[in-house]
Amino acid sequence: MTEYATDLVFLTGLIGGMVVLIMWIKSGLDRVGIPPLVGYLGMGLMLRMSDRQFHWLDTGSEEVFAFLATIGLVTLLFRVGLESKTKMLLKQLRRASIVWMGNIFISGFAGFAVAFYLLGLDLLASLVIGIALTATSMGTSVTVWENKGALRSPNGSILVDVAELDDITAVVFMALLFALVPAIQEARSISIGRILALTGGVFLVKVLSFGVFCFLFSRFLEGPLTRYFKSFERPPDPMLTVVGIGLIIAFIAGLIGFSLAIGAFFAGLMFSRDPQAVKMEGSFLPVYELFSPFFFVGIGMHMDLYHFGTSAGPGMVLLVVAILGKLAGNGVPLVLIKGWRSGVLIGTSMVPRAEIAMVVMKRGLDQGIVSPQIFTGMIMVSAATCVLSPVAVSFLLDRWPQEEKR
Repeated sequence: MTEYATDLVFLTGLIGGMVVLIMWIKSGLDRVGIPPLVGYLGMGLMLRMSDRQFHWLDTGSEEVFAFLATIGLVTLLFRVGLESKTKMLLKQLRRASIVWMGNIFISGFAGFAVAFYLLGLDLLASLVIGIALTATSMGTSVTVWENKGALRSPNGSILVDVAELDDITAVVFMALLFALVPAIQEARSISIGRILALTGGVFLVKVLSFGVFCFLFSRFLEGPLTRYFKSFERPPDPMLTVVGIGLIIAFIAGLIGFSLAIGAFFAGLMFSRDPQAVKMEGSFLPVYELFSPFFFVGIGMHMDLYHFGTSAGPGMVLLVVAILGKLAGNGVPLVLIKGWRSGVLIGTSMVPRAEIAMVVMKRGLDQGIVSPQIFTGMIMVSAATCVLSPVAVSFLLDRWPQEEKR
């Protein structure tokens, strides 16, 4: 057997074992109320540390894991977009916008200010952290609300609306920031005003072009295509075809300078307006459950225990900011609108950072904007918020039960 064939056999067994372990981790952590992504991050960390010790991952293996992580990222963001009910958001924008604006500006500015002024990071790294801290892991807290029979309550509806707005905003901010990064890095030889005029103008043209493409596709092509697929394909084939189209749209976004994550997110948004496409989401879940964990495994593989000592201090500072930023950003407006219980409940529910925050930080790491130490610190923040918040939300919902709408 050739060395190439041996490597393929090894990788096949390794990935098969990882899939089994991923399902075991998911089942075990679900039972104790801990988000599975914490286990996936730990799996990636253990893989990296074992490789440092035994050197058993070659370049080919690294490329395979990078590919799986990329597919996991695309499926992750595609589902985030697919679950975003844009029509409902537009109808309830006035109600949710006050909370959303406080949430974005307080949590985002707090993250930027602490990173820039207290931790002494540079402008770009601080902006990346600020944007990452605006996002919310909606699935982490929504699961708790759903299990407590409170998701369809008035407060539960506000939580879903604001969390969806958070994620959409973070994706847009991420696209804008990384479009401006090359120009900002040249700021020594050009004024900030000229940077915004030149680069911001190009970005605006790209956004408008891609937005028009997405709108036209969603308005005129998505419905007929979905019905056509369903007319001759048996489940789960129609949904898998939709996923294939989502990958193509992500590819188009990548060609015009956006990230695959942004393309996948907007592809999900394009299909989210169609009830038929959303109904097929159940067929997409096995694909999502298979590939999305590899994104978090890949994130964990970029962690390093050697950085934990230098990452712990900034990580603890950013954890405090991550918690207080959401409590203040959501809690203060809601205390004024609906009372202190609603403010505490929803503020605590918005604390987790996972999918979007990790996408932003990984992009910052890949472009050399964020150091491995700060990246590791933010992963610690993500894991801690995803463990602490559900426990606190569960306690609060037991103490203050929410009545669902009939």
